[in-house]
Amino acid sequence: MSQQVDNIKASYPLFLDEDYKDMLAKKRDGFEEKHPQEKIDEVFQWTTTEEYKELNFQREALTINPAKACQPLGAVLCALGFEKTMPYVHGSQGCVAYFRSYFNRHFREPVSCVSDSMTEDAAVFGGQQNMKDGLQNCKATYKPDMIAVSTTCMAEVIGDDLNAFINNSKKEGFIPDEYPVPFAHTPSFVGSHVTGWDNMFEGIARYFTVKSMDDKVVGSNGKLNIVPGFETYLGNFRVIKRMLSEMGVGYSLLSDPEEVLDTPADGQFRMYAGGTTQEEMKDAPNALSTVLLQPWQLEKTKKLVEGTWKHEVPKLNIPMGLDWTDEFLMKVSEISGQPIPASLTKERGRLVDMMTDSHTWLHGKRFALWGDPDFVMGMVKFLLELGCEPVHILCNNGSKRWKKAVDAILEASPYGKNATVYVGKDLWHLRSLVFTDKPDFMIGNSYGKFIQRDTLHKGKEFEVPLIRIGFPIFDRHHLHRQTTMGYEGAMQILTTLVNSILERLDEETRGMQATDYNHDLVR
Repeated sequence: MSQQVDNIKASYPLFLDEDYKDMLAKKRDGFEEKHPQEKIDEVFQWTTTEEYKELNFQREALTINPAKACQPLGAVLCALGFEKTMPYVHGSQGCVAYFRSYFNRHFREPVSCVSDSMTEDAAVFGGQQNMKDGLQNCKATYKPDMIAVSTTCMAEVIGDDLNAFINNSKKEGFIPDEYPVPFAHTPSFVGSHVTGWDNMFEGIARYFTVKSMDDKVVGSNGKLNIVPGFETYLGNFRVIKRMLSEMGVGYSLLSDPEEVLDTPADGQFRMYAGGTTQEEMKDAPNALSTVLLQPWQLEKTKKLVEGTWKHEVPKLNIPMGLDWTDEFLMKVSEISGQPIPASLTKERGRLVDMMTDSHTWLHGKRFALWGDPDFVMGMVKFLLELGCEPVHILCNNGSKRWKKAVDAILEASPYGKNATVYVGKDLWHLRSLVFTDKPDFMIGNSYGKFIQRDTLHKGKEFEVPLIRIGFPIFDRHHLHRQTTMGYEGAMQILTTLVNSILERLDEETRGMQATDYNHDLVR
């Protein structure tokens, strides 16, 4: 073979070598029972038609690329946001390997998480002994100050009781009685990763506050609680901290994985770094109020904050774009009594200037987009502010109530009249939509690249380019450090969108004396 010790090639361009091309061709011909290429081409063309789209949208018993992940993934991210906390998944080893791999590929960082390795015997008899041994080993080996437990499908199907298992582990001396082990049941077969984050946060908040509310007084610490929800843009943690600091507002960011997911390469491995402290969590009920940055995904958290902490949760949307960042800052100012500083007013003005500079290129551009409920809603709102037209809006884990709210936003703008919102649909549905009603661009995670490739396969004129904003981003580096919230986030999104449009313009006008009449450099 052409792979040699002194000339190591990656899979691309290695598999373009003739011997590999020959080997792969023989594998296809001899073992894959491949259909004739003419039939494959015929079926492909049919899957791009209106007729196929109608059949596609009648699917009930099959999901193809669902545009969501499972609950324990979100629970792990939530736990990573607390100081010296080890996420612990009660389930099989393979599940945890999947969660760690998912985050490794997105954040380009090592992600600590353990499981109690349930196997066939535990699936039959229950995982009590796995829990006892697992908690003991986790504490002894990794020395966390807290272990946050969630579950996978196996544990939920057989009905394992985390509360009983953890209490039994303490009673029998596997871990000290006072050692903090908050938990959440996070069955993978319902909800999604955002539900898992919400469940885990509610479990941690309940553990540290429910039984100690007698001496709590709302507003006594003069701070504001910020609950981020399932958030994978580390820049968003930084921009929220910066804006609150510039306003002089004291705050507690409840679940803050910014440091542990962005540690420096300085020769020292940090299994734990930063994060919300246990003392901050215990003190949270004493805050002035609690702001939910992604309220559509934090239903259980909101119920606890309002019912147990007695906080009046402000009615806000995710602070994306111009209007909703304005609303966020004005509400923070109202609650805290601190004025919005000139630095943020100037930053807002720069965003407005950028919107004015770029409106001629953004106006009327048509977008398909997908992602989690709050992110998609914020993106729709900002696209409308820019004069763009979101035409296909897909949110697999959105509710009917969420859809109604997005429809109201679209109806309030002249740019939303051609939009359709889809909940519970997957990326194979979206594929049909972009073939039968072509947008100019798609906005979403890395999995959209396969839709782009399919549209290009039909012909260059059918191609729908992908703009990577969302989670997960596996095939590009360092986008997770960017920002989507606040004025700064709006500037970054705007820059990404308009330059994607201009890059596409360059691509379409490269033909010498054929399409190169735009003279864009003089504008």
